[in-house]
Amino acid sequence: MSLLKPPIKPYSKPLFLLSLFFTAAVLAQNPTTPQTTEAPPQTPKQTSVAHDAPLNPALPTLFIVGDSTARNQADLGWGDHFAHFFDTTKINIANRAMAGRSSRSYYNEGRWANVLAEMKPGDFVLIQMGHNDGGTSTPQDDTKARASYKGIGDETAEYTLPKPFTTGPLAGQTTETIHTYGWYIRKYIADTRAKKATPILLTVTIRNIWVNDADGNPHIERDMGFRDYETQLAASEQVPLVDMATVEADRLETLGQEKTALLFPIDHTHTSPEGAELAAESVATAIRNANLPLAAYLKP
Repeated sequence: MSLLKPPIKPYSKPLFLLSLFFTAAVLAQNPTTPQTTEAPPQTPKQTSVAHDAPLNPALPTLFIVGDSTARNQADLGWGDHFAHFFDTTKINIANRAMAGRSSRSYYNEGRWANVLAEMKPGDFVLIQMGHNDGGTSTPQDDTKARASYKGIGDETAEYTLPKPFTTGPLAGQTTETIHTYGWYIRKYIADTRAKKATPILLTVTIRNIWVNDADGNPHIERDMGFRDYETQLAASEQVPLVDMATVEADRLETLGQEKTALLFPIDHTHTSPEGAELAAESVATAIRNANLPLAAYLKP
């Protein structure tokens, strides 16, 4: 991906007019004959703000479940840049990520239940959570009610809700049982399999944080604390782990700190549209590298 547009070369007016004359002469000698072809199957447009675009029920669907790095306004999440890497006459791309959500809050708010209601056998689910799961060592004290417990075990804590949820699995309840990051991800995996769909774990997107090595060379952060959890869950649950983070980090290090900073104009986590495009391409590349059946739907 180039961050700089090439300069536009001025054209020569005589040469331009001569080109127009030559083109007209060729068309006069070789008039085109209208061709009648069968209309291609209609697939709903799935670009930019396709988060809740209608899905073609005859096609399998790839669901994206994540946070603001995948969907953030109309054009700032990689999920909004993902569809054009696929043949959308053969698969739907459904960006169901939501900004500000964690594995815990996405589930509690009923957003996961909404994805399950759309899911059917043969579908795929990309699960990428982590940016909003941390922030406090005592999740019950998180005022945004999104922090999960670190780890992948069965530790829990009871939390008194400020007000009952009106939707989702906790609707009407006054207390919440907070689980670990691993518990919520395993829940997504189990529910997806119950629908006879394929769950796929995705490593967390890279942040624009750099640290110098022992020789003083800067390297971008490659793990914000969830890589071990993702690796362990992939192994224990026998699900694919698509390592987009490594692909993205390699590309950003090749760009260097100065050019990478242009892709993160808001903060160290959220990208520009160009940064979202780079992240989306990194996901597509990682899917191809993993040799998953899903890769068959990618454009050549």
